[in-house]
Amino acid sequence: MKRVSVLCACLLAGAAWAEEYSFDAAEFEKKPFEFGGYLEYKPERAWLNRDGAFYALNGLERSTFDRNAATLKLNAKYNQGIASFTLRADAEVRRDELSSERIKRFDEAYVSLKPDPGFTLDTGKQALKWGKGYAWNPVGFVERPKDPNDAELAREGYTMVAADFIRNFDGELRTIAFTPLLLPVSGAVNSDFGKPGHVNVAAKLYFLYRDTDIDLVYLGRGSRTPRFGIDFSRNLTSNLEIHGEWARITDFEQKVTNASGATTTQRESVTSSLLGLRYLCENDATTILEYYRNGTGYTQSQMSDFYRFVDNGLSQFQATASDALLHQALNLARGGYGRPNPMRNYVYAKISQKEPFDILYFTPSFAAIINPGDRSFSLTPELLYTGITNLELRFRLYMLNGDAQTEFGEKQNLRRAELFARYYF
Repeated sequence: MKRVSVLCACLLAGAAWAEEYSFDAAEFEKKPFEFGGYLEYKPERAWLNRDGAFYALNGLERSTFDRNAATLKLNAKYNQGIASFTLRADAEVRRDELSSERIKRFDEAYVSLKPDPGFTLDTGKQALKWGKGYAWNPVGFVERPKDPNDAELAREGYTMVAADFIRNFDGELRTIAFTPLLLPVSGAVNSDFGKPGHVNVAAKLYFLYRDTDIDLVYLGRGSRTPRFGIDFSRNLTSNLEIHGEWARITDFEQKVTNASGATTTQRESVTSSLLGLRYLCENDATTILEYYRNGTGYTQSQMSDFYRFVDNGLSQFQATASDALLHQALNLARGGYGRPNPMRNYVYAKISQKEPFDILYFTPSFAAIINPGDRSFSLTPELLYTGITNLELRFRLYMLNGDAQTEFGEKQNLRRAELFARYYF
């Protein structure tokens, strides 16, 4: 409660600060109600890796796996005076050869009060975007993790109370913005954020100094262990941008197994970092390159022990019909080993070309995620066409490559093809 009182005092002090704020840009009249969204249909087929550890854990017993998904995304915003209400809803139906699933949720639903251009108070469920990285965000302490294979996909937010205090200056330091927030966790609210029974305090302090964006971020002890970090972004030239992130997580807990299934819990402070650049060529080709050091990930030897444990579980099942070890391995996979990128070092690269050979409304791209430790990788070519009004057609192919006992060599899939048809309204 002491931390909550301190944060409330910051909010009151910030309101007085906001009274001194001056904003000389012309105010634009907003529409009172805005509404939009899209309807998407996505069929996909996966060619399975029958020799992979995660194939053995999921017990699919087939060579291909088909899935279809229909998604409705709705966005709405209502403005009235100093108040506004933002809503982002998601409804999905997913069907595959084994099961079907229906999802209905609000990704965002929050009220904003803006009595002054320099002060905003938000209450409700919202998706924050902390960090400057494209594929990963080590400092994204209060947001759900990105999928690096679909980094631009909008994500579900968390319920919180947040404020923004902004002040502009003349000189080398041009802007300061302070964003404190309270994020409660209970059995019914933000239950997947961490341990229940806490009101988590987090904050971000933003500077625009000599054309460099800098954020200092912090999450206090509560549902998760304490952590802090910094990020930056700067345009070196008109077509070259560099960005980076650094995060320190204290008392990080990680379950580790050996090849026989003996599990221990390690607790230590870890550091994650990211360094990247974005380059835009004169011919509208964009290149993104990032290196990610994942301090919360497993080492190569730890992952090899897990793969050997899965092999031992499969051998036991084939010899005795007992699946006890496989169930234990499956629980470990759900707890950390099965994350999209569970290891320590990654390189991400993406090249996209807008309208090559003067083909209007056509954008091909090619992305790669490389694990330099075990030399496994995934390749993702993509074709995007937007030549039909309000309709977006996208084809994406994932191709995974790696030897046994490597990350991408032990994944469930060898390849996966996806077709998106998305209609905007």
